[in-house]
Amino acid sequence: MARILDVIEYPNPSPNEIVHRVPESGPGDFRIGSQLIVREGQVAVFFRDGKALDAFGPGRHTITTANIPLLTGLVSAVFSGDTPFTAEVYFVSTRDFIDQRWGTPEPITLRDEVLRMVRIRAHGTYNMQVADPQLFVAQVMGTRGYMSTQDVSNYLRSIIITRITDLLGQNMRTVLDLPAMYDEIAAATRVRVRDDFASMGLLLKQLYIMSVSPTEETSAAIDEAASMGAIGNMDSYLKFKAARAVGDSAAAGGGAGEGTQLGMGLGTGLAMAKILSEGLSGQQAAPAPQAAPAADTAPSAAGGAAGAAASDPVVVLTKLKEMLDAGLISQAEYDSKKAEILSRL
Repeated sequence: MARILDVIEYPNPSPNEIVHRVPESGPGDFRIGSQLIVREGQVAVFFRDGKALDAFGPGRHTITTANIPLLTGLVSAVFSGDTPFTAEVYFVSTRDFIDQRWGTPEPITLRDEVLRMVRIRAHGTYNMQVADPQLFVAQVMGTRGYMSTQDVSNYLRSIIITRITDLLGQNMRTVLDLPAMYDEIAAATRVRVRDDFASMGLLLKQLYIMSVSPTEETSAAIDEAASMGAIGNMDSYLKFKAARAVGDSAAAGGGAGEGTQLGMGLGTGLAMAKILSEGLSGQQAAPAPQAAPAADTAPSAAGGAAGAAASDPVVVLTKLKEMLDAGLISQAEYDSKKAEILSRL
């Protein structure tokens, strides 16, 4: 038989301890008349067979069938009311647990109106309190002898991340706007998470977002967009890539001859950009002009031939290959544009 406890208390909880069970393992035997001492910031909950008998706030309490009516059926009159009864007492801390940290273990992938697709990380803190000790013990504690904030942090963090991911997926226009929206995002996340916490007997008192930051790949895309000022514009994009390739070549060093070569490369790159932007846009040849004097026929024919060459898929593919060989576009960009052109044949 477990030893009989005449004084029931838990005087020295650790700072991160949420619940402590007395006794920590096995059943506890208590007498009618035993003294229960509950300190400030604690609630003591009596449990038997998985059912809460009663809860006590701060103060000294004498255990009787009057203050725990459910004990009446447990105590036998044969022993004049002194019969030990088996139960467990859970001392639950009701203080605020502040500066609890949350963060995304892996980047979140989201759609973006400017960058099309982004991957971001987010982290912050939250404050919580046990609002319903009986519910928390029944739903979360189980039969364990001890529970700290560390024991529940992973589960609570997963709830927060799930809700904030849903929120950003539904409302975010572009990652570029997020730094100005931390307070609004945090407030909306609190509303969504509050019911999840309440179902476990917890109260989410505050939630803060410290940072929502792009991954290195997304940061590179943002830098590139800022450099050329028009993400998604093929003409600007190709000009930017051509200028950057020439700049990289110049950084590698060279003399006067190389300077001439770089100038030619820049001119070629810009010309390629113009041809590609016209050829890949799917533009059709301009409508034939009205009848003109015979003297104008030759120039018009020459202009038509130049336009046809610019939209000729063979010409465009040839120029693409030249740009690839010159390092003005990447293999992935070449393959993408090649597939786009061939799909139109």
